[in-house]
Amino acid sequence: MSRQQEVREFELITGSEAYRDQNVPGIRYCEFFDSLKNYVLEYSARNDDSDILEFMKPGFKRNIGEYISIRNYVGVVQLRNGCQLQILPKIDFTAEEDPRYTRTKKIFLEMLRCLKDFPCKKFSNAELAVDRLNLYEIFIRMFVEETAGLVKHGLKSAYIEKQENLTVYKGKLLVNSHIKHNAAHKERFFVEFDEYMLNRPENMLIKSTLLTLLKQTSCGDTAKTIRRLLTAFELVEPSACYERDFSKVSIDRNTGEYDVLMKWAKVFLQHSSFTSFSGSGSAVSLLFPMEKVFESYVAAHLKKICAGKNMKISVQDRCCYLFDRLNGEPYRKFALRPDIVITGTGSSDSNRHERIILDSKWKRLVNDRGRNYGISQADMYQMFAYSQKYQTSEIWLLYPLNNEMRNCGPIKFESTGSDGRINCTVSVFFVDLERIESSMQELIERIEGSTPETHQNVRLQ
Repeated sequence: MSRQQEVREFELITGSEAYRDQNVPGIRYCEFFDSLKNYVLEYSARNDDSDILEFMKPGFKRNIGEYISIRNYVGVVQLRNGCQLQILPKIDFTAEEDPRYTRTKKIFLEMLRCLKDFPCKKFSNAELAVDRLNLYEIFIRMFVEETAGLVKHGLKSAYIEKQENLTVYKGKLLVNSHIKHNAAHKERFFVEFDEYMLNRPENMLIKSTLLTLLKQTSCGDTAKTIRRLLTAFELVEPSACYERDFSKVSIDRNTGEYDVLMKWAKVFLQHSSFTSFSGSGSAVSLLFPMEKVFESYVAAHLKKICAGKNMKISVQDRCCYLFDRLNGEPYRKFALRPDIVITGTGSSDSNRHERIILDSKWKRLVNDRGRNYGISQADMYQMFAYSQKYQTSEIWLLYPLNNEMRNCGPIKFESTGSDGRINCTVSVFFVDLERIESSMQELIERIEGSTPETHQNVRLQ
């Protein structure tokens, strides 16, 4: 049985034998489908408030049978029996396909660089061997490369408090323990003292992580590197209690090299992740919410493009609330948090757009005007609330570009008030993940009004 399965977001996973040797777009056969289904059912039953059913949703179709749909989260799920499911984002490319998902993984890793909570910001795709390693092996490689950098610069030592029964006196005599242990041994002293040594909590946790990853990796080169690194930790004991040692970790200007490593160590040792269902007794998950990843990717490159322009960019702005008063008294509740708020346009006509709202949505739209292109009514209500509370008529919805929408004309929804005047416009912009910088440049040009407006007006259905 194959112990690894690679799928893309929005695909259906099935255990039906009819699809074992079939190459049907959007449907993937999985040999450990039953184990995966049990994981979903067990976890959802154990965690009533878990959103796992929004990520891996079981279902049934007559022509397929039982299936599990994947959406919203990307990463790795490793089951208790050792089987591993790798989930990659659904990214469309202009030219040739991406059969080994090499380009998809490269773009996804670039997106992760912009995610605030992601531990590792600096890495090389060549060093990580993106073309031949799966995501979990890539994450292991990131930790190994970071550890190699630490070893190169030298491990940090620290004064460690110790209590021992010695034949020499040093430090402080522990009277009660001395009487208890040395009533018949006048030549000994039960003392407490500090010793300068490598056996500090940070080093102990790193060694424990290396030992854990040595058992998990299936890459010979990675295993060889881990064994070499472990020689630098010969004088360091593995952590006996992860929770206790993590509580003792101290990151300051002298131990800044350990910051990234401690974040990774929590991921690998305590199964901490980026979701509410990160780890359990039946699986280890390292998952990333694509809504946040996409939002961070867009915001980071937008800031880069706007550097030096007369534009102020606020990410996850919190200045407005849906309601400001309750029973006549001040009461700010139901915070509005648009992804990006731009103040100023960067052009000489700076009063043309005093404030512009941009909101990113990780969703694949469809080229069907009758279905409002797949834009949800709830999203439009949200955009209208932004327009009213931020007192701006210009809203932009940003979606990832897919092949179906590549040749679709511009889309611009307009709302009119009782006087017939337009009081809110929602323009749709498709972000080309493959060419993010040029895509963000085009967006800014449209916002600045430097390109002719060719948007088609569409009424909400």
